[in-house]
Amino acid sequence: MTLHLKVVTSNPGKVREYQAALAEYGVEMEHVHVPYDEVQTSYLEEVVDKGLKALYAQGLRNFMIDDSGLFINGLKGFPGVWSAYAQKTLGNPGILKLMENIKDRAAVFKCCIGACISDQTIIVTGVCPGLITQKEAGTDGFGYDPIFSPGMDGGPTFAMIPIAEKNQYSHRGIAIRMLIDELKARKFI
Repeated sequence: MTLHLKVVTSNPGKVREYQAALAEYGVEMEHVHVPYDEVQTSYLEEVVDKGLKALYAQGLRNFMIDDSGLFINGLKGFPGVWSAYAQKTLGNPGILKLMENIKDRAAVFKCCIGACISDQTIIVTGVCPGLITQKEAGTDGFGYDPIFSPGMDGGPTFAMIPIAEKNQYSHRGIAIRMLIDELKARKFI
């Protein structure tokens, strides 16, 4: 049985990560861009839940969305749920500028995935702790990947790690495994 899921996002990088992780389970991904209002709240899960409901009300079926955020301790959780906006307006150089003279470089990347399949809703959240680097490093990945080093040892950034390796412990990789568990439990795959 093949599951066909529409991935609602403006970011083709996310679709590639999902496809790489879910292909072995017979899941086919279709990248679609359907606009919907994202609520402004401090919780990724609430953003995803409201997005699922809005897209379902528009008639979309068998689809998934996600919302990710980089929560930086030294910036009191900023950019958090505003990560996409901060990436567009400040970019990585702006975040690094804000981090100047801040000793606490600990951060958490979170990814909340929501899916609506056969009128059932699934919401899962993956978390990956790490550090904000002193400068950008690496050319793979997207978004904050060049300034986020997973783990607490200051190793390579997500942008320096091949996608298959990154998916083993990234926030999105963890959320994808949680999603796979839910898909199996509900007999979708």
